[in-house]
Amino acid sequence: MPVVPDILASWRRPRAVIARKLAQGPREDRAIATLMGACGLIFVSQWPALAREAHLSRIAAEAAGTPLDQVPGLEALMGSRLFALIFIAPLVFYLLAALSHLVARLLGGKGTGFGARLALFWALLCTTPMMLFQGLIAGFLGEGTGATVVGIGVFAAFLYLWINMLIEAEKPWN
Repeated sequence: MPVVPDILASWRRPRAVIARKLAQGPREDRAIATLMGACGLIFVSQWPALAREAHLSRIAAEAAGTPLDQVPGLEALMGSRLFALIFIAPLVFYLLAALSHLVARLLGGKGTGFGARLALFWALLCTTPMMLFQGLIAGFLGEGTGATVVGIGVFAAFLYLWINMLIEAEKPWN
């Protein structure tokens, strides 16, 4: 299954794409691969902002006379972010998928936990191209209006995809 064409198709018809993926049957290996791919790309998207932060921290430390060995370098920043995104974030996303499935059940959804997980994980993967752009903005411009606007756009796009995919995954006839 080609990933990039499915991501592009998800932006046009998110319900059709997730319905096709759910029709392939519950494959937890594909779900975790989707999640880990998304987390890996999110990690990559943060490199420019981390490089900017490390550089500005060194400049501020030099100006203040702080020893540079007390300032976290790029490697330390990247290591902590890698740990957070590869080991902690997947657990949080599994919990979020379980909560969304419970809420959908309370609202009359008849889907499965796998469907809720796949909807969340696939929506996350589909928004990673926008997150890569957001990372470039944060790296080049830093915090400010541009980064905030792009961040809001990424979050809105994620919600649009996730809600549409979750509705499809929790349909009563699934």
